[in-house]
Parts: sequence; C-alpha cells; structure tokens
Amino acid sequence: MSAPEMILLNAHIATMAAPGAEQQALAVQGGRIVAMGDNAAMRDLAGAGTRVVDAAGQRVIPGIVDSHAHPDAYAVRLQGWVLLSPDHVRTRDEVLSAIRARCAALPPGRWGSFYRLNERASGGYPTLVELDAASGGRPIFILRTDGHLGLANSAAFAACGIGPGATDPPFGRFDRDPVTGGFTGLVRETAAHVFLGAIHGADTEADIIAGMEKVQDECLSHGITSVANSLCPSVAIRAYQRMRREGLWRMRMGIIASGREEALIPHLIGAGIQSGFGDEWLRLIGVEWCPDCSTSGRTAAYWEPYRGTPVPGEPVPNTGMLLYDKDDLTARATAAHKAGLQVMIEGVGDRGIDFALDVMEAALTAHPVTDHRMRVEHCCHVTPSILARLKAGGFVDSSATGFMDELGEAYVANRGQEAMQHMWPHRSLIDAGIPAPGHSDFAVCRVNPFTALAAMVGRRSGSGADLDAREAVTPYEALTAYTRLGAWAQREEMEKGTLEIGKLADFVILDRDILAAHAESIRETRALATYVGGREAFSA
Repeated sequence: MSAPEMILLNAHIATMAAPGAEQQALAVQGGRIVAMGDNAAMRDLAGAGTRVVDAAGQRVIPGIVDSHAHPDAYAVRLQGWVLLSPDHVRTRDEVLSAIRARCAALPPGRWGSFYRLNERASGGYPTLVELDAASGGRPIFILRTDGHLGLANSAAFAACGIGPGATDPPFGRFDRDPVTGGFTGLVRETAAHVFLGAIHGADTEADIIAGMEKVQDECLSHGITSVANSLCPSVAIRAYQRMRREGLWRMRMGIIASGREEALIPHLIGAGIQSGFGDEWLRLIGVEWCPDCSTSGRTAAYWEPYRGTPVPGEPVPNTGMLLYDKDDLTARATAAHKAGLQVMIEGVGDRGIDFALDVMEAALTAHPVTDHRMRVEHCCHVTPSILARLKAGGFVDSSATGFMDELGEAYVANRGQEAMQHMWPHRSLIDAGIPAPGHSDFAVCRVNPFTALAAMVGRRSGSGADLDAREAVTPYEALTAYTRLGAWAQREEMEKGTLEIGKLADFVILDRDILAAHAESIRETRALATYVGGREAFSA
C-alpha cells in the first residue's frame, strides 16, 4: 500500500459499527479509510506527502446523514426569501415590520416571499387587512414553517387569478371567514402550492446552484456530509448533475424524486433508471409522494379531531386531510416499486400513516420483495397498532426528529399531552427492532442536527414542551439514527454511516463527547472540523 494521503491521530473515534466500538487513529487514501488502529500504527504508514491531522483527543463521529430534507428549496430561499423563524421575529409587529421593509426594497413587479413563520411563537397569524397594509400593494406569500400552509395577501390572490367566488382546489383549501365568507389569507396544502408555483416557477438551475453554495456551507458547519433531497423536482436534478460535472460538490447528495411533478417518476420508470443510479457524490435514492400534511398546521390526517382553539375558517371538527385518492396512489407506487425504485410515502398523523401503509402493503402484495426498505416519511404518531404494522411489513420509520425540537410545543397543543407517548416513539421502535433514521426536513426546521438529537435523548422540545420521557433514547442510539441508519435507509450502508476500512472517509471532529453528554449539552454541540473523503470541508 502506498503512503496514505492523510492520517487522523489522537482521536476518540466512535466508529458507530457497534456500541462501544472505538479507534484512536485512521488513515485515508483515495477518499476512503484504508487503515485504523492506534497512533503508532498509523504513524508507521505515513509518507513524505501524508497530511497529519491531530484531533487533540476530541470525539470523532461519522459524517451526519440527513436522510430527508429540502436543500433545493432552501437554496432558492436563501437567495431571495426573508426568514421569519422565531429566532428572527418574536411578535406580530416584528413580522409586519419585516414585510414592510422587504416590500419597500423590492423592484416593481416582484413578489415578496417569506418563509418559516411559526405563528405560535410570533403572535398569531396576521390578518388579510394587516398583510395588505404592510405589503403596500405588492403580492406577497408567507410559507408557514411546516411548508404545508401559507398566507397570501389580496394582491397575491389577484395575481394568481383567484377571485372571491373561487372554489377550493382538490386536496386544498382557501380559508374563509366564517362570518363574512371572505378570504382570511390562510391557504392550505394544494391551495398553498398555487402561490408557491407562481413564485418557484421562475426558479432556474443557476438559482439552485448559487444557493447550494450556502446550503453546503451550512450543512458542513454542522457536521452533515450527506443529505437526501426529498420531493426533488427535475430542475434540481438537472442542477445537481451540472454541479457534479463541474466539480462543485463538497458534500454528498441523494435524490428522492418528487411525485408532485406529474411526469417525473413515469419518466424514470420509462427510462429504466432504478434506485442506486449515480455515484458517491450524487445518487438516486428513490421516489416519494406526500399524501399527508402538517400537525403543527392542523392539517395532518388523524383518526381523532384536533385539540385546542380552531383557526378562523378551519373545519370543525377537524381530523385533517389527505392529498391523494388511495387507488390512484397505489397504482403509482406499485408501478415505481416494480420498476426497482425505492418507495417513500409521507405519513404524519395516525390516519395518514395508516394510509401510507395501506398503499405500500398493496404494492408489496402485487410485487413481493423481501428487502424493500419502503419508508414512511416523518412517521410521527406511531400508535401500537401502527408499530405492529411497521414491524410486520418490514417498513422503515423515517422519523422527523427535527419536528420534536422545533414543533413539539405545537404537537402537544394540537394533539394533547397523552398523545406524546406515541409521537416519535424511538424507545419503542428500537425495542421492536424497527429501523428509524432521523431527519431535519430543513428548511421546515433548522439544519443543525444536534438540537434534534438532544430532543431524542431528553424528550423535551426547544421551548421545553414535555414529549414523554418514556420514549427517551441514549446518545448512542440517537446518533445511530443520524449515521448508520441514515445510510442504511438509502441503501448506502456499504459506503457511509460508520467509520470502517473501505468506507468513505467522511467524519466530524466535535467540541465535546456527545456520547457521554446530557441532553442540554448535546444541544450545544459544535463541529470543530468536517472532513469529506478525507479532505477538510469545514473548519471552525
């Protein structure tokens, strides 16, 4: 063996191959780990050109695998949208001030676009009158933090040709004042996509590529070396391939093709492209449909009605909504499954998860496959009966652990404290042997994975909401969900997710021993350096 390109010494390496599996040093050649052992053994391999990195006794973990996020949309929003998350705006007046400032600065004819509004932490939804006054006659759209609801002003309704007598689109709703019958400004699900389509319809490959520079910077700064792009549209797929050709990737990207784009998945099937197509930098993971919605936005499908005070215009009683006909989605998913594409279907509430499982079970009946790794995306409210179905069918609980941290308070308010025993129940999932990788769903939630890991361990949201400590897991188990299980859920376990000889040299040097830390310390974890293929991609 020729001398390695780099060696990492004096490390406290958690390989994540098994509990307690530790190494002191490793060597990298050709972007992969070629040797592991103690400091002396690795020093003996070094040559004149070998780069030596001293970890100074710090904890080293495999690169984080975020197995469900929306980097394409985030890239565009970082370029021209205004962030309204609670760490930026704390009151309704601050929300309206941000709208006024943005609209005053825009050139004529441009929309004002805003994202990640959390009305529970920012003084409630602004009224249509308030939106119209703040926007100065410009069309504006505010995407709620869940990505399923939004607020439009009167100019936006007019720009999209939606008049006072407009009917609701299939699987969507323009909320109306129960007294006057006029629009409130709040739009749900496919109704929100009318406005998103008007804004994102102008997105280009160049827009995505430019924004992805910032997305990569942010991911790598938090130790994330691999991201899967959920509901990825064709424009992003083209942009990502261009980035691969031009050598612009500094992290690894997985594509989960979007069922929202009507022709995309049939074209993949027709071309004979299967899951796994690509390379270590850019790979097709699978295909996805989104029939279920948002618990924090009170649209996700549950068997029992929502708790708390309804939003004006919300149906009462409210058990949420589903966005596909079951027979239609079954036909789509079965065709993709037969064609060799890994199927992923979103289910959030218990009724939504049951719907997703009905579809996937039907696909497997039509075409049995043992190691199918079909995934229920988000998979929040896992009741005992659902847990049994996941286990019996060999399904993956692709868990929206980022929701625990940022949206947990809204889940308690909308579903009740007793429901938290079955919300993201990782203790029960682990004990039952059900694979449950975790994900952020950014830009719905923040990119930083460590706040979600803290919520898994401490079972408290970022605002302190009680998520039921009976479902707490250990730091090792939480980290497994973001490393080994994240890779396995993408059929990439031979490449990443653990630090072993032959695997990609993607690793992170942390500022603390996350495996020995309590929940609040885990929340404050920072990456000191992130390496992708043995090359430093981020340094603090």
